[in-house]
Amino acid sequence: MILFLAARPVTPPPVRPTPPRRHRGHRAPTQPHSVTPTQPSPAPPTQPHPGSPYARLFAVPGTRAFTAAGLLARLPMGMLGVSAVLMIAGSRGSYALAGAVTATGLAATALAGPWTARLIDRHGQSRIAAPATALAALGSLALLLCIHYDAPAWTLFVSYAATATTPNTGGMARARWAHLLRDDPAARHTANSFEQAADELCFMLGPVLATLLCTALFPEAGTAVAAALLLTGVLLFTAQRRTEPPAAPREAASRSPLRLPGLPPLLLTFLTTGGIFGSLEVVTIAYADHHGARSAAGGILALQAAGSCAAGLVHGLIRPAGTLVGRFRGRVGAMAALMPLPLLAATTDSLAVLAAALLLAGLATAPTMITGMGLIQSRIPPGQLNEGMTLAVTALLSGIAAGSATGGWAVDHLPTATAYAVPATAAALALLITLLTTHHRRTHPAP
Repeated sequence: MILFLAARPVTPPPVRPTPPRRHRGHRAPTQPHSVTPTQPSPAPPTQPHPGSPYARLFAVPGTRAFTAAGLLARLPMGMLGVSAVLMIAGSRGSYALAGAVTATGLAATALAGPWTARLIDRHGQSRIAAPATALAALGSLALLLCIHYDAPAWTLFVSYAATATTPNTGGMARARWAHLLRDDPAARHTANSFEQAADELCFMLGPVLATLLCTALFPEAGTAVAAALLLTGVLLFTAQRRTEPPAAPREAASRSPLRLPGLPPLLLTFLTTGGIFGSLEVVTIAYADHHGARSAAGGILALQAAGSCAAGLVHGLIRPAGTLVGRFRGRVGAMAALMPLPLLAATTDSLAVLAAALLLAGLATAPTMITGMGLIQSRIPPGQLNEGMTLAVTALLSGIAAGSATGGWAVDHLPTATAYAVPATAAALALLITLLTTHHRRTHPAP
């Protein structure tokens, strides 16, 4: 950058055949060792952006745009299941049918999700995510129409199974951060913490919004709004091309991440962690219902998600110390130590005490997920990040389904307070698996 200095007027030098560029008000240097102004000067060192790690994170060009679009696309993830249950049960009068339809959709997602993610890694987010989302939105629309026009029950299963092509927006966002911050491990840690907190926020607000729409307007409103938000959010997200990671070469994505050393045990830990979430939700609803306050169950569970969200944001401000494997073991250990608190609180027959216990138990959830996702990223080749993280989400969802079934069985056959032993046992099992299977391995360089 040329500096214009204030100086009194001087007579310009005689014109030469090839005059060098001069600073205003100065004569051209004539010493042989001088550097002429036409030579580029070295760029000044990059100064860190002032403020918190999150302020520095979103100072990176383009990050605010894809983050806002990603949040819009992720909010329906917490709405679609609840909306489908309320819509089907309200029109057909059967929670069993509603549960079977949503379980079918979950199973289809577990099968189709990794394949969708592999296509995204191989061909790019903008080319695959948008049409995959359009197909999923059509599935939600078909379900809505089948309910509205009283179509046969089998059409509900087919329609909801079509939503399985919904891309993992959280995984795509993490892949963008990994690409943009590939030379800054501390910033990637902050970005992963933010993304986990965003997941918690969306899954905390989504069911509340879905319930409000389905009850205050009409039963199909939750599904209609969720499908519209999903399609709009993904289209806006994939439109942010300058932050999109490059597509992986075909040969780089030919091998399934499931064959990578150390990844299957991590997915098993995610499976048992999902068991905590699924059983905790069912048991808490049953406990509140047993005490005549079923309507308060959503608020009590929201406290657990709020504690997790707050812990995730704070976790992003702390500079990580030690090895990634050591941190993961510590986080899972903390989760296992805090999860018996709801079991102890339930024996007091106080919803307020239970709510406080769930808030405390949630403090270890997000740090565990953040560190686990970071460990998965370290063991996945750069060209398969989205597929690897989608496998983690699939394991988590499968664990949620298994935990819901186990928690439901415990509620039917055990005292309601004792049923809280299910999430506590799942947390202890997750710790045991982690201690026995996680080892220090050679990791892949950051993408």
